[in-house]
Amino acid sequence: MIEMSQSVRHIVMTAVVMVAAIATAWGGNVTFKAKLDSATLLMGKTTALHLEITQDKDARGFFPNEQADTLSAMVEIAERPLADTTDLGNNRIQINRDLIIQSFDSGMWIIKPIPYVVNGDTAFCNQLTLKVLPVDVSQMKDIHDIKPVEEVPFNLFDWLPAYWWAWLLGLLLIGAGIWAYRKYYKKGINPLKPSRKRLPPYEEAMINLQNLKAAQLWQQGREKEYFTGLTDILRVYIDRRFHINAVEMTSSQIIDTLKKNDETKAVNEQLEMILEVADIVKFANARPLADDNEVAYQRAVNFVEATRPVEQPEKKEEAKK
Repeated sequence: MIEMSQSVRHIVMTAVVMVAAIATAWGGNVTFKAKLDSATLLMGKTTALHLEITQDKDARGFFPNEQADTLSAMVEIAERPLADTTDLGNNRIQINRDLIIQSFDSGMWIIKPIPYVVNGDTAFCNQLTLKVLPVDVSQMKDIHDIKPVEEVPFNLFDWLPAYWWAWLLGLLLIGAGIWAYRKYYKKGINPLKPSRKRLPPYEEAMINLQNLKAAQLWQQGREKEYFTGLTDILRVYIDRRFHINAVEMTSSQIIDTLKKNDETKAVNEQLEMILEVADIVKFANARPLADDNEVAYQRAVNFVEATRPVEQPEKKEEAKK
């Protein structure tokens, strides 16, 4: 009796297990099977996991983990191709769904049953095992030793700001403007106007002295303006005649410079007297006498006449020819 009881118990347990397995496999008149293209896979490579579902034609099913990108901690889903449906007849269809999987860790990995929900019931496929083999690095020809970090050579253009050429062009234009101001405008020359041929220094100075005298500035009580014009005429003459930048010099600097010139030693004293009186009038607001004004003018004329360049006989003959 005891043995019969044990036999009956064994049969009952087997029946229960079979019923549970059938219920799981069918999941409400649904069969769900899975298989691998290859149970052995090289690390980093891919293989296909084939899912086969058979269900009623009017049933609606879905995968709860459709958006998951892994099957386990070690197995990833690389791609999800579209499913393919086949009509089996008798109101039954077969759904074929593939998952492209891969693994980047070697070892024996378990792929647990995947759930599939249809009409409120859940069916599971069978469990699978995937063996992932490591890569033999020694046989890979494309792997090389890591090169040391190379020092990038210095390149000036990498340190220059954006549109550096515009900044450079602007600086050049500013420099050109300063040069033009010092060379032309400060001396009263306008390079934009059509220039006539300039008179020689002697002739220009004598004409300017005659125009100054004709203006009769000191006779009108404008002594400071008179002496300013007189010294400006002499400064420009010295600049052109002896190539000395007298326009930018003080009175004492002009005298010291001309003392070293053989052509001006004899008349340098007259120029010094003119500049001394002019400085007193311009800076000390002194009122010179009428004779002082006349004497200063005559000394200026004497200085220009005494330093007039003498033409060489050869040049005179060439001019006549």
